[in-house]
Amino acid sequence: MAKISSPWATGRSYSETIPLEEGLALLRSLTLNEGIGENFPAIVFRIDRSVRFPSMQHPLPSPIARRRTFAIISHPDAGKTTLTEKLLLMGGAIHLAGAVRARGEGRRTRSDWMKIERQRGISVTTSVMTFEYGGYTFNLLDTPGHEDFSEDTYRTLTAVDSAVMVIDAAKGIENQTRKLFEVCRLRDVPILTFVNKMDREGRDPFALMDEISDQLALDTTPLTWPVGSGSDFRGCHDLLDDRMTLVEKGTNVPLTPLERAQLEEEIALIGAACPAFDPASYREGHLTPVLFGSALRNFGVRDVLETLARFAPAPRAQPAEARLVDPMEERVTGFVFKVQANMDPNHRDRVAFIRLCSGRFRRGMTLTQVGTGKTISIYNPILFFAQNRELVEEAWPGDIIGVPNHGTLRVGDSLTEGERLCFTGIPNFAPEILRRVRTIDPMKAKHLKRALESLAEEGVTQVFRPLPGTDWIVGVVGALQLDVLADRLATEYGLDTVLETAPYETARWVTTDAAAEIKRFIEAQRSSLAEDGYGRLVFLARNAWEIGHVGEKWPLLRFQSTCERT
Repeated sequence: MAKISSPWATGRSYSETIPLEEGLALLRSLTLNEGIGENFPAIVFRIDRSVRFPSMQHPLPSPIARRRTFAIISHPDAGKTTLTEKLLLMGGAIHLAGAVRARGEGRRTRSDWMKIERQRGISVTTSVMTFEYGGYTFNLLDTPGHEDFSEDTYRTLTAVDSAVMVIDAAKGIENQTRKLFEVCRLRDVPILTFVNKMDREGRDPFALMDEISDQLALDTTPLTWPVGSGSDFRGCHDLLDDRMTLVEKGTNVPLTPLERAQLEEEIALIGAACPAFDPASYREGHLTPVLFGSALRNFGVRDVLETLARFAPAPRAQPAEARLVDPMEERVTGFVFKVQANMDPNHRDRVAFIRLCSGRFRRGMTLTQVGTGKTISIYNPILFFAQNRELVEEAWPGDIIGVPNHGTLRVGDSLTEGERLCFTGIPNFAPEILRRVRTIDPMKAKHLKRALESLAEEGVTQVFRPLPGTDWIVGVVGALQLDVLADRLATEYGLDTVLETAPYETARWVTTDAAAEIKRFIEAQRSSLAEDGYGRLVFLARNAWEIGHVGEKWPLLRFQSTCERT
């Protein structure tokens, strides 16, 4: 902002604060006035740093500090994908936002690009999208909202520095929201809360914040506050900048005295009941700032972006087995948190999603795959916009780049410039549903093997090969994953398959420090054993009781429900 002042007229001081651009224009016009020295001898023009102009972006020390890598999490139908579309629209990544359930050939959402996603109106895989806004680079990861795909969501949250939690104003905290929050808590991911659908009848904002505080054990502080709801929703008051933004732009209809009085009363109550906003507490995961709006009406979306740019953490240090990896380190490091095949239906492509953790990545670099020791030259790194992509010449910590490959890279792989460094925190979870899978055409058995291995590397399913027998067994967390598996086998690989009930209920990875004990166990339990896609020994259990019984019988063995993908 600029401030001008002058003791003209009756000798009294005059002062006015105006936008910086207007101030500069005024200064130019005054300079061109030949009589300025005689008529206005004491005009003062200065930049007032104490007044914040919302559109001003302060210079940042490095490209790393301008990265914001975040995920959007919510219960299904809370408006997560709609918010994603509007954020992309705001960032200029698209020119027309789609609808989750567009009719006929209407405009569809960009982040839900799979056929099954468009048919059902849900997200079943994580989409990665990069865009710029206000001098910042945002890497947005749109996660699956359905609980059956929580494993994909968990892996995604290993690659982000913060998250936006979307809540339906009428429903509050829902089951999947609670589960995803617990995942964020395990990784100390800061959470910004966006209360969506304020243009529909909903619950009292104070009641919603109390619910967040009680059920999620988080301090809550609103940064904006709604005036009205449903058909009476007028807009939101920015509590940090003390300004009102109305829903309908251009109407300039001020709040009524009654609305103004109620707003002032509620603001006073917020000051008494809520803690002051502390950016450090937010970044540590103890406090969630709360914003209100309507993604469908594109209201409050700008507040989300500006809050992330202003307060969300830049790329954070990432945990590895030996140490924490600081993003300011010079040598490039990163890890694969997702593999996606067949994003382009015209090519049998395979892309590994890599979260860069340190160093300045440049196209053509050679990195070492830590697990195998192989070197990989990356000549075609890509940035993503859902299934669309473009080549990138350089990237920085916090960026998500794609590396086309033919099965060389798998989820959990660490990449460095030579250091033996393995990133941690990307596990497999024990499946809750097991099915035998076979092809209707037995001549396509080898094709099925390749397809299942490919989909298992993506994390769509887990694949187990029983030590006795030839039938494949697939394991999933939720039943909807089986529908996705069958659909992708048919549409992407041309395989008609049958999923049959397996005589097992769940699986456990078997580990021990006693090699001889493993040999004895294999001989005794061979009919209930299998190998996963990484060649690790897995015990297939018929029920929870059998897991406990076998565990007591073999005390030197560990039966693990999770296993690191390294």
